[in-house]
Amino acid sequence: MLRVPERLERARTARLGAHWDGLGVNFALFSANATKVELCLFDAAGRRERARLAMHEPDSNIWSGYLPNASPGLIYGFRVHGPYEPHNGHRFNPAKLLLDPYARAIAGSVRWNDTLFGYRLTSPRADLSMDRRDSAAAMPKSVVSDDAFPWEGDRRPQVPWSETIIYEAHVRGLTRLFDEIQPPQRGTFAALGHPRVIDHLRRLGVTTVELLPVQAFLQDRILLEKGLSNYWGYNTLCFFSPEARYFGEIGAREFRETVRRLHAAGLEVILDVVYNHTCEGSERGPTLCWRGIDNASYYRLADDRRYTINDTGTGNTLNLSHPRVLQMVMDSLRYWATSFHVDGFRFDLATTLGREPLGFDTGAGFFDALMQDPELASLKLIAEPWDVGPGGYQLGHFPSGFAEWNDRFRDGLRRYWRGDPGMRPDVAARMSGSGDIFDTRARRPWSSINYIASHDGMTLNDLVSYASKHNEANGEDNHDGNGDEHSANWGAEGESDDPDIRERRRRLQRSMLTSVLTALGTPMVLSGDEYGRTQKGNNNAYCQDNETSWFAWNLARSEEGEAQCRFFSRLTKIRAAYPTLRCRSFLSGNNEIAPGVTDLSWWDERGVPLAPEDWVNHEGRILILRRACRIGEDQVEITAVMLNADHKTLNFKLPGNFRWRLLVDSGEPDKGAHEIERDTYVLAGHGAAVIAARFKTDD
Repeated sequence: MLRVPERLERARTARLGAHWDGLGVNFALFSANATKVELCLFDAAGRRERARLAMHEPDSNIWSGYLPNASPGLIYGFRVHGPYEPHNGHRFNPAKLLLDPYARAIAGSVRWNDTLFGYRLTSPRADLSMDRRDSAAAMPKSVVSDDAFPWEGDRRPQVPWSETIIYEAHVRGLTRLFDEIQPPQRGTFAALGHPRVIDHLRRLGVTTVELLPVQAFLQDRILLEKGLSNYWGYNTLCFFSPEARYFGEIGAREFRETVRRLHAAGLEVILDVVYNHTCEGSERGPTLCWRGIDNASYYRLADDRRYTINDTGTGNTLNLSHPRVLQMVMDSLRYWATSFHVDGFRFDLATTLGREPLGFDTGAGFFDALMQDPELASLKLIAEPWDVGPGGYQLGHFPSGFAEWNDRFRDGLRRYWRGDPGMRPDVAARMSGSGDIFDTRARRPWSSINYIASHDGMTLNDLVSYASKHNEANGEDNHDGNGDEHSANWGAEGESDDPDIRERRRRLQRSMLTSVLTALGTPMVLSGDEYGRTQKGNNNAYCQDNETSWFAWNLARSEEGEAQCRFFSRLTKIRAAYPTLRCRSFLSGNNEIAPGVTDLSWWDERGVPLAPEDWVNHEGRILILRRACRIGEDQVEITAVMLNADHKTLNFKLPGNFRWRLLVDSGEPDKGAHEIERDTYVLAGHGAAVIAARFKTDD
């Protein structure tokens, strides 16, 4: 057992958090407004507080102390003294044990009771009152960690953006029902790296796995009281510690091993990260960490005590304009990049991260810090380009080097395949890389993350099975979630035994996937959409840690599921084989690749280039996108994507006199690639097909 000294030794302040040097542990904590900070040490079970040691007076607002002979596994927390003056932004309360913001491991979980709040919940003075009860028994504790791992030989796949295909998945949900894994391992980091899971990903042809939040997050009190849970994880409790619910037998090491296995298979790992807010909520929320350490520094506050600056819609907003808060975020990103070797980040509500006092700024401190960082700037960086604050919609306005979730692609393609009128011009822009949005400041088509479905909304199957959302299981009387998903049920709400309805739905799903995989930009698919996963119409399954959200491996292996997976795999192989489907630059339509053949052109089913009047025809639902590029010095490749959002089967005149070859047809998914003997092709209603041709320029 560690012999606790009477006082801490002097310590280094350059690195925040708790760091073991082989002889002891160096502790450093930022607080600009505290008057005293105490390090609290606990027994091995994390239940009994063994000692309180005063941290040394701050150097540049960093409180520090060195504990000799301490080692990894030590359980600790902080108590921070200072004024309790909510009107001035200060909410110090030493009765509340606090997590280390830099904790790399956490022991235990939040045990909800009223002591977790810095004020008396029953007081008529509300958060102006002060609760002096000790919260330690209800709090998780910080743990000193040893992050050593044998990374020798690990190599990031570094998949070029133009070749990237993103697969958005949930660590727990992907394997919770996987029967080839022993039950205790299902839903863990280790299960994600199981050979059969990796085989499935490789078979699909995706290149990059984007994981929903894996940083430790809070199980919200209101959800637990309803018998639900925070499944998605967008409520961060610690920016450095992995979520313990995903641990198997050996904790965080499992995630490192899984990243290494995915890398060995050529697969990248991107983390969905939440740096716009914390789990502490509004001024009425609990005091768990940042609020009790230095509320006035960590959060963006209004002129009064309230958190009325709520750009995230979650009760609070982190103040990235403060250099130490920005440092915390940057240190966290570097930690995940170096200690876990992840390949990139998707930033939740990223507009918040770029909002300075005068509004969103592409030159915001966060962006500048990120783009100059030698460890981070070369990774894949993806923005969710909106929040609920003023000027919150910033699609296309992020700095060069970022890709962005393109909701205009999502909505435009959904409406087009639903049969909405007047969609042809919008779909043409989305399929050609959304140059109207991204062709600025030397950006590339890959800047547009093209998707039909994501975790936030209906699955692909549900978009063609439900005309409206069905979120009753969330306990909010179906008031939560997006009210308009641009979905349709095609004859029956929900599951149907009608063979015609079922076939139309499958065809539409295949057509939508064809749109995503053949559009210029970076395709992203939601885990399970390859086989037709359903959430029974729930478009906000954030609290559904059950079969509503989990990947159904039995359905993926069914005859119907296997057929859909095979079709998806064909699409990814075709995309990889044909450069015209993943062009690295925007196409103008004015660049002549060969006599009479431009790099981009648009046609209708008559085999005629679209005229100006065709673009304003609101009933026009047919579109052929033809692209061409040079292969070597003397060969030209041409591909054409034929889209039929009409309900009728139509005879398409092929766009140009070439020896066309069918690559894939969503209406006849088992039809193999073959030469098309005639100059026409029959395409089913709600169908999509891809054809290709190659010729030498001297022919």
